[in-house]
Formats: sequence, structure tokens, C-alpha cells
Amino acid sequence: MALNLQYEEIGKGFVTQYYALFDDSARRPNLVNLYNAELSFMTFEGQQIQGAAKILEKLQSLAFQNISRVLTAVDSQPMFDGGVLINVLGRLQTDEDQPLAYTQTFVLKPIGSSFFVQHDIFRLALHDMA
Repeated sequence: MALNLQYEEIGKGFVTQYYALFDDSARRPNLVNLYNAELSFMTFEGQQIQGAAKILEKLQSLAFQNISRVLTAVDSQPMFDGGVLINVLGRLQTDEDQPLAYTQTFVLKPIGSSFFVQHDIFRLALHDMA
């Protein structure tokens, strides 16, 4: 398979779709459709999770009610298997908590004419915290 020349559009479109689902608690369960039942991996604040059902379980367990975010940058790169590597830098605020910077990295794996999230790594950008 060759490099996907639409990698930038795919990356930005995916991030828009992902956060539209994630940030709406009523629609968050639909995120399960973006992951593969067995082949998807997530690292959430250092916790390793495999498979769509377990990933959704983790996302559903998050305690906040409201979330707002500002995206600083969405960087994408094509992969030689036709996939797309996406790195997101942003700031989010949950409920009445203080805003925090975060980074999230996705690897989209091609499957037919679509993609699934093969890898997802999320980390708050906390430095020198007690």
C-alpha cells in the first residue's frame, strides 16, 4: 500500500469527529465504533487498555460531566501502510477544574475504504506536580 496523500484532511476530519463524540456524554458511547474489537490499543494516563469494549469502558468511567477544549495544533503524517499518524496538542477543562494542557496521539489503520483507531495515547501535560 502507498502513502495516503490526503493524510492532513483525514487527520483534521478525524479529530473533529472524535472530539465531537467524546465531548458529548450522550454520544460518547458511539466512540466504540472507531476502535477494533481486538486490534485497538489505548494508553490513558499510563494505563494500557486493549480492545474496543475495554476502551469504551474506560472512557465511560471518566467522572466529569462537562468538558470544553481548545485545540492548539493537529499534526498528521502519512504512513507507508496507508494509515495516518495524528498528534493533537490542546487544552481542556472538565467541570469547574482548572484548564490543563494535553497531548493525544492516534494511529489510524486502513480497513477497506475506511480506518479504525489502532493506537490512542492520551496524557495530560502535568509537570512538577505534587
